Amino acid sequence: MAKTVKRIGVLTGGGDCPGLNAVIRAIVKTADHDYNIDIIGFKDGYEGLIENRFMDISSKNVSGLLAQGGTILGTSNRADPFNFPVLQGDDYVYLDRSSQAVRNFESLGLDALIAIGGDGTMAASAEMAKKGLPIIGVPKTIDNDLVGTDVTFGFDSAVVTATDAIDKIHTTAQSHHRVMIVEVMGRYAGWLALHSGMAGGGDIILMPEFPYDIDAVCDSVRTRNAQGKNFSIVVVGEGARAIGGEMVVHRKVKNSPDAVRLGGISHQVASQIEGLTNIECRVTILGHLLRGGAPSAFDRILATRFGVEALRMVVRGEYGNLVVLNCNKMTSVPLAEVAGKLRLVTAGHSMVTTALSLGICLGSPSNVPFEEFYAEKAEAEAPKS
Repeated sequence: MAKTVKRIGVLTGGGDCPGLNAVIRAIVKTADHDYNIDIIGFKDGYEGLIENRFMDISSKNVSGLLAQGGTILGTSNRADPFNFPVLQGDDYVYLDRSSQAVRNFESLGLDALIAIGGDGTMAASAEMAKKGLPIIGVPKTIDNDLVGTDVTFGFDSAVVTATDAIDKIHTTAQSHHRVMIVEVMGRYAGWLALHSGMAGGGDIILMPEFPYDIDAVCDSVRTRNAQGKNFSIVVVGEGARAIGGEMVVHRKVKNSPDAVRLGGISHQVASQIEGLTNIECRVTILGHLLRGGAPSAFDRILATRFGVEALRMVVRGEYGNLVVLNCNKMTSVPLAEVAGKLRLVTAGHSMVTTALSLGICLGSPSNVPFEEFYAEKAEAEAPKS
């Protein structure tokens, strides 16, 4: 039987997204209402645990948080306890501060830690669990790329924001007879591009998992024009790339564990389409708009369910696990099975086959079966031993 839990810590790590505050609210309210557990929140993710920066959180602190975007605790996407950046002179050095984090946890008399974050936070949490830290993970990311859960909170809100933007761009594309290219986040996963592209009536959707054939893209644009549809909407995931090409890196941040910042592929696609079709293109990069604002109703509910279940898992002593949604039920998977993995779009996924049945171009030639085309490309581009 798990020992009595009296005090736990909570942190939000990685990039922000709508729904983080809803999780914090659910944890605090459940702790107060059902278990009489005290909650403290570490500021700026694992950085706060390492530097011993925290705040007490009670039910009165979380009033009104359900609909509020961002996180009252702050967050950081560079606070890996095992690779923590410390400025020495003009340069950063990376140090293992995981033992310091454990000492701070113990000195505060905490019984458990709930870490809310994406793949980077969960990878760090899995390693912290190995050091004996009693930890529960909660999955968040607008990228929807965490393994083990059907969906992450933050994703639906980002899809809603992107869809609204595509709807607005649709009207100006139609008025000016242009190809309008909308670039969305998602890093190495195409879920956000696929969902918002379908919801927004995109004609072409390009995703990181399926390097695109620019001739196929241009053929799709020409076909639409020949049918009297003298505009096209192209939705591009930031990690998309042409066959044989590379992802477009906007910049690199040297003091970040994940130094690569993708962005700008939409301009490359626009240049390629204009050069091959002589049709005017315009680019809109949605960027951090997708992270902001109030969470959707779906994400408010999902975040609340995650928060309540995470607290219950703490009480049951089910440490080292990530709370997940599976077939609309709250369950869990070991953090060790999630760390270092990404959930990507597959060629046979029902969303992909649905898009293809609608005539949406996903970057492959129309005269070659989609799965066959990308099976061949994967084999052709695989590293040679």
